[in-house]
Amino acid sequence: MPRIVTIQFTAAGKLYDFNAGDLDIAPRDKVIVETEKGLGIASVVGAPVERPVEDAAGLLSIKRIATPEDISLLEQNSRKEKEAYAFCNRRIMERNMQMKLVRVEYLFDGSKAIFYFTADGRVDFRDLVKDLAHTFHTRIEMRQIGVRDESKMVGGIGICGRELCCCSWLRDFQPVSVKMAKEQNLALNPNKISGQCGRLLCCLDYEYETYCCLRKTLPKCGKRVRTESVAGVVDKMNILTGTITLKLDDGKLVTVKKGEVVGEAAAADVPPQRSEAASGGRGQQKGRDRRTERPAAAPVQREEQKPAAAAAPAEGAAQPAETQPKQGRKKRSRKHGHRKPGGGGAPSDGSTPNRKP
Repeated sequence: MPRIVTIQFTAAGKLYDFNAGDLDIAPRDKVIVETEKGLGIASVVGAPVERPVEDAAGLLSIKRIATPEDISLLEQNSRKEKEAYAFCNRRIMERNMQMKLVRVEYLFDGSKAIFYFTADGRVDFRDLVKDLAHTFHTRIEMRQIGVRDESKMVGGIGICGRELCCCSWLRDFQPVSVKMAKEQNLALNPNKISGQCGRLLCCLDYEYETYCCLRKTLPKCGKRVRTESVAGVVDKMNILTGTITLKLDDGKLVTVKKGEVVGEAAAADVPPQRSEAASGGRGQQKGRDRRTERPAAAPVQREEQKPAAAAAPAEGAAQPAETQPKQGRKKRSRKHGHRKPGGGGAPSDGSTPNRKP
């Protein structure tokens, strides 16, 4: 059966499976492997494991175990990376480019140098690439990364006092939302729930499911519950300790354990007459308001329409001069273009009827 070994190229990086073949490999050994970019040096994570042939299909084989010459070449590449970082950073400042250089990585065989940077938008770095290629005489690749990847490369100490999870053991980033902080009763202060990268802390996801399970066993805030001795409304609760703070009718706060809660408060614990009268009065008042508002809308509309109807002059009555052309146009719009015989509208010759002095 083929022997499969798991390796990683960087600390807390992605894991890859390779065929170990007949090589005697132990954890933390340096090995030379073939990658899409060329030869690379990686670290062995675990001891080789025998697996079925189907699992080993399509896996690349490890070339060899790293020799002292390979280790010295790796150190030379590390020195080149520092020089390239300093040179590129100077060029960025001289050109006043809106980008931040994070890291420079040389491939194991030195055939390419990868420059990782962060920027808010797109950056035109064509002139910068020409300067780098002319200076280092190798292929140059500029790769833009996110702020989380930047923290993973740079590293640092978190607010917990320990090394950042992303650069120590966390291999993949998980989606984090503000809902996780609310579920754990954390203060929604960006300075307290954000990491070095400015994004939400990755550790908010670690205990989220536990908090969700524990919260199901506790009553919700604002719910009225009772114990054997008191009854009140849930003001706040501590999910980890399982304690509940009740606000009594007289305003006092009492802390009880979730095991002491018997159930919801009975209807007798709430003053029934007062609440019913208040709610009934409010309901009746709302009903009256609706009944008074609905009829009131129709008279207003009729009142608005009455002046419009009254404004129309009676048959044979005098009209202002400016209304006569409109009335004439209205009569000419009848079927077949004939005027109604005997109509009492304005005279067809446009003259104004005699007015009384």
